[in-house]
Amino acid sequence: MTDYSKIDFSPIIEASADEVVTASYVRDVKLPSGGTLALITLDNGRDYTRPNTLGPRTLQGLERVLDELRTRAAAGEIQAVAVTGKQFIFAAGADLSKVSTLATKENARLMGQYGHRVLGKFSTIGVPSFAFVNGLALGGALEIALNCTYRTVDSSAAAIAFPEVFLGIIPGWGGATLLPNLIGIENALKVIVSNPLQNNRMLKPQQALELGIFDEMFGAASFLEQSVAWADGVLTGKTKVERPNEPGKIERMTKWPIAIKVARDTVKGRLGTAAKSPYAAIELLAAAKDNDVAAGFAREDEALAELISGDQFAASIYAFDLVQKRAKRPAGAPDKELAKKVQKVGIIGAGLMASQFALLFARKLRVPVVITDLDQGRVDKGVAYIHGEIDKMHGKGRLSNDDANQVKALVTGTTDKSLFADCDWVIEAVFEELSVKQQVFAEIEPIIAEDAILATNTSSLSVEQIGANLKHPERLVGFHFFNPVAVMPLIEVVKSPATGEGALSTAMVIAKKLGKSAIITADRPGFVVNRLLAKVMGEAARALDEGTPLPVVEQSLAPIGLPMGPFELIDLVGWKVAAHVQDTMVGAFPDRFYASPNMHAIAELDEPLVKNKLGKVEDLSKAAKKALKFGKTAVAPEEILRRVEDELANEIKIMLDEGVVHAAEDIDLGLILGAGWPFQAGGATPYLDRVGASERAFGGAFHDPRIAAVS
Repeated sequence: MTDYSKIDFSPIIEASADEVVTASYVRDVKLPSGGTLALITLDNGRDYTRPNTLGPRTLQGLERVLDELRTRAAAGEIQAVAVTGKQFIFAAGADLSKVSTLATKENARLMGQYGHRVLGKFSTIGVPSFAFVNGLALGGALEIALNCTYRTVDSSAAAIAFPEVFLGIIPGWGGATLLPNLIGIENALKVIVSNPLQNNRMLKPQQALELGIFDEMFGAASFLEQSVAWADGVLTGKTKVERPNEPGKIERMTKWPIAIKVARDTVKGRLGTAAKSPYAAIELLAAAKDNDVAAGFAREDEALAELISGDQFAASIYAFDLVQKRAKRPAGAPDKELAKKVQKVGIIGAGLMASQFALLFARKLRVPVVITDLDQGRVDKGVAYIHGEIDKMHGKGRLSNDDANQVKALVTGTTDKSLFADCDWVIEAVFEELSVKQQVFAEIEPIIAEDAILATNTSSLSVEQIGANLKHPERLVGFHFFNPVAVMPLIEVVKSPATGEGALSTAMVIAKKLGKSAIITADRPGFVVNRLLAKVMGEAARALDEGTPLPVVEQSLAPIGLPMGPFELIDLVGWKVAAHVQDTMVGAFPDRFYASPNMHAIAELDEPLVKNKLGKVEDLSKAAKKALKFGKTAVAPEEILRRVEDELANEIKIMLDEGVVHAAEDIDLGLILGAGWPFQAGGATPYLDRVGASERAFGGAFHDPRIAAVS
């Protein structure tokens, strides 16, 4: 058992002189039944846009307050202690910027131990403790609540979550020990492991209440008053607190080990074994079955020390900063004042992609959207699909009845292109062929206003060539969505040599209004994401063509930690689309890209792959093996991985030298948001530096110093 009282925490306190400290203010609140509740309010003195965070100096101040309150409790001056946050915010957890700068193994252990020492005092203060969670509560903030005796939550709180596994670490201030013993192992696995791995899914207050994380929920208007009254009822015995999800002996003996095995197998099946944090969290949750808090806290300390001082945490923080900061301030974006106000949207096409566009534009911009196609039948089918999707959203509670009706009314279809005359923004979603795209723009340009913006969703064609015959090529911009449109968060905004600042600014403003993150890319083949995915897919196809069994190729890139193997990715993209992209890239750069004749052959088959129940690719189907031609020189998985690493490093260096994007960070952001490149790798460039591919490819590195563990 660790004696936290004897540990010297001065090294991490002294290293945190620049911390934005969240103060712990105390005031006495008279309880309705008599007696006094000491209410701690966490407040960093900033508005809600800068949430409370918990760094070493914040913990130091909180500890002083808790020690004082313990003395008062012993003297009978207070009958309870409660903690809440400033308006809208309880706290956003540990100060990650501070954690990342203190990331030696010993400092990491001290951070875990200091959190345990301070937060643990809520359970040893001598009187009942209450957490009144009045807003956002993430990570360490939720662990403050778990260390308290009782918990209430505001029904309007923005989010409740343990995002640690998403960031390459684990809940290390009690969460991995206390939560499963409060809400049961299956619920705890969902909150601590499954949700973070599903794009960092957060809990709504009602969900957290139903799971048993909180004892009661109150509305925002009188949350604090109702929480104090409720606490008074608990103290007097008038209010009984029921916790039906607390695990009993039977759950510990039977359900617990089964749930752990299922979780371990599921993570391995979906993610492979490259990411360390999910498995560390699962092991902590497995061990928490003993319900030994002291032992659990010690286990958390060691797990946190290992993970914070490792490469994956450094990479995850880099990736997190890209998504949270760089994505919100895109490099090279023109002044948003140059953007044209968009009051009506036109979409050329009425197929699946065009219909997804129409739904997104109508929902997010709330402006009229008109779609068109070659005949009325296609138009009607597109509108019917859109209305059906709106009905599904309404049925799931994602759109109110009024919103559903409004969005439906905004979307219309026509074969009469004259109805596009008053559109401010027109985007095409037609077949990926240069002449087709040129033709639809030639038809629409004379109809629309001279200052209306044209956008192409091309994934690989030259935007400059698409606009070559336009009277005003400066109004054309690339606006490349990723499929599925509603889900994927990235848009590549493509600036051709002719694209004007007004068109570029409009595209960036619209991307933001659509809820997407955008990177600006030069008009080069494949832009960013498809150009690099073509490298991955091309090397996989090359190895298969040489005679390497598909299962070997599919698993060869596992050390990167990609969300899917290369052939699973190709299958998702579509074999015909993938073959087209490969041909495009080989046409542009014949000496650097590989196009497989087998790719076209597979595209003609109905069922080319054998998959398991999780959708993971296991092998080629019998029909595919019969239809394809292979060499007789199998390649070892290590060689395939090295080829991919070196080819990616070389291609990224060329892209940066060409000025395709402003910096390596934009390439990483594109791969993270557009291709699901894992946080724990940090995107591509930090990974390529760490494994030596950058050095092998061009004798340098993308980052100096490397984004890796503190040595």
